[in-house]
Amino acid sequence: MTLLETAKNTKFGEAYDFSALLESEIPSEAFAKRIPYFDYNEINEKWWSKLHRGATDVTWPGSPSYFALSSGTTGKTSKRIPVTDAMIAAIKEAGISQVTALSNFDLPADFFSKEAMMLGSSTDLIEKDDHLEGEISGITASNIPFWFKGFYKPGEDIARIGDWDERVATIAKRAKEWDIGALSGIPSWMELMLKAVISYHKVDHIHDVWPNLQVYTSGGVAFGPYEKSFNALLGKPVTVIDTYLASEGFIAFQSRPRN
Repeated sequence: MTLLETAKNTKFGEAYDFSALLESEIPSEAFAKRIPYFDYNEINEKWWSKLHRGATDVTWPGSPSYFALSSGTTGKTSKRIPVTDAMIAAIKEAGISQVTALSNFDLPADFFSKEAMMLGSSTDLIEKDDHLEGEISGITASNIPFWFKGFYKPGEDIARIGDWDERVATIAKRAKEWDIGALSGIPSWMELMLKAVISYHKVDHIHDVWPNLQVYTSGGVAFGPYEKSFNALLGKPVTVIDTYLASEGFIAFQSRPRN
């Protein structure tokens, strides 16, 4: 209801008469019947492309502050998905809820004083016209809450390094300076980073460098296919928590241990 109310005066909301949907007996059912399915190419051509021509109030009030660049699972060219300030606020809220939900897991009290390694794309976003562009992980990392910055690694300076190999090499060199308790990122990227750290310090596994590592928050793709190779990099088991943060928004996260 809140989303319909907020977007009812946008061009999209007026085209599909959100005001009438709000008056319907069951707005969610009325919405499902009235609004067609869009794939990326269709919604971009009919609606989001207007944003690049200077239009405002297209599918959400105002203009987006960011565009997330995503190859997704289809197409050969990068998709540009609008990311509004409201979406950034919602992602922050979901992130805080996720941190709070860690209390549901069997973790020692000192875990909450450790640092968290968030491995994503560069936070050095591209300035274009009146907005910034980058991958969603870079956008969200550039908007982390101020109170979390003391725990956040690899830190803002390293996170801004655009070249992936240079960023990972810098993390490997600095790794022993940090007391990492949690990791967060796409499994394939995380494995590459862990291997680089292990190789640089000439150790057997990542717990030789980060002995207090206890949690890995996975996302982007299913963790299952990576579980065996990921575990081979560990010196002891860690708690794996699934999340689903996509360029379109923070879809879901695991708030409790699996039974």
